[in-house]
Amino acid sequence: MPYTAAHKQQTRARIVECARMLFNRYGYDNVSIDRVMEEAELTRGGFYNHFKSKEELFAAAVSSFLMGRGAQWRAEAGVDTSGPPRKAARQMLAGYLSRKHLGDLEGQCPMIALPSDVARASAEVQAAYQQLLVAMVSLFEGSLPGRRAAARQKALVLAALSVGGMVLARTLPSSKLAEDVREAAYKHGVKALG
Repeated sequence: MPYTAAHKQQTRARIVECARMLFNRYGYDNVSIDRVMEEAELTRGGFYNHFKSKEELFAAAVSSFLMGRGAQWRAEAGVDTSGPPRKAARQMLAGYLSRKHLGDLEGQCPMIALPSDVARASAEVQAAYQQLLVAMVSLFEGSLPGRRAAARQKALVLAALSVGGMVLARTLPSSKLAEDVREAAYKHGVKALG
């Protein structure tokens, strides 16, 4: 008896989420299709029922973050986009630049976990990554007063500060220096938001 469309969709989602967590923790090159499928408790042969290549899976894993783990993360961080935009931007900044987010290697935003991997990836993966940045910039931009061009520039700075601060903090061996970088990024972000 063939599987239902819903079962196939659930299986694909499980593969994507397992891949996203593994890529975050170990990097794209250090994760094989076999490892992803083992984590998803499926056979390697089943992979090709859902994806043509590991690169296609990578794009799906990056893209899935925004409305998958990212949506869960935003809810846990208290980011309420239905309220006042300035408040949502402050919540986003506080949650993104938090110790909890820094310590959550499997749950981190791919913009923090995978920038070098994405830089060497296909245009499809880079487009998925860009989608995450566009969403962050849009949230910040919508919270800033003034002319749109000035608000956009400030939103881009806030996104670069958030992502860059966390990338740097994640890669430092000294927990004290990593904490100082994360905290400095947060304080300057709050100041920029006004």
